Amino acid sequence: MALVPYEEGGGWAARQLHSPSATFHFASRTIRLQQDWRRLGVAAVVWDAAVVLCAYLEMEGIDLRDRSVIELGAGTGLLGIVVTLLGTGTVNVSHVLLSPLGARVTITDRAAALEFLESNVQANLPPELRPRAVVKELTWGKDLDNFPPGAFDFVLGADIVYLEETFAELLQTLEHLCSEQTVILLSCRIRYERDLNFLKMLRDRFSVYEVHYDSSKDVHIYKAHRGSRKDDF
Repeated sequence: MALVPYEEGGGWAARQLHSPSATFHFASRTIRLQQDWRRLGVAAVVWDAAVVLCAYLEMEGIDLRDRSVIELGAGTGLLGIVVTLLGTGTVNVSHVLLSPLGARVTITDRAAALEFLESNVQANLPPELRPRAVVKELTWGKDLDNFPPGAFDFVLGADIVYLEETFAELLQTLEHLCSEQTVILLSCRIRYERDLNFLKMLRDRFSVYEVHYDSSKDVHIYKAHRGSRKDDF
């Protein structure tokens, strides 16, 4: 999980990767994120895969309330922020607003990215939701003792499949975090043959299905879980 730039062709890179900020609208809120490509490279800019996965979670109305969610390779924190917002809602019963338990979200990245990640999370969550989102260090395959095995309902990752030397550690991490009930959602742009190789490796250990494709951004979303059943959310 190198925190260094890698090649991304086209005009989007020239215009957006070096911008000091990026603004998005999810969960009826405006989210303004700081970016810092020069200092942290890929860990400090928003990639299309994160935007597509945020939109998918919102459009599909996937119920994240009272769920335990972990994001891998969070970078700027957009996905974790949106999940925290989507995982909190209110229900009107007999004209009384009841607040159900919100999602419990763990937002992870390597140590070098944590201060930057934490600042974006704190700046974009209202005070009452900040305790619901915990920023925590996770280097794949190395910090697993700090995370209870099989304790998460959802494991999320956006554009985290790009360095072949990390594939074995990423798979080890997914196996550690997942129970039989855990749903993995990976949002990916398939750039290289090695990305397809990772999907083959993933299919050796999990049931994997493509659940969404955004043709405008060339981003795929894959759902994975243990076992052979093809469950709905």
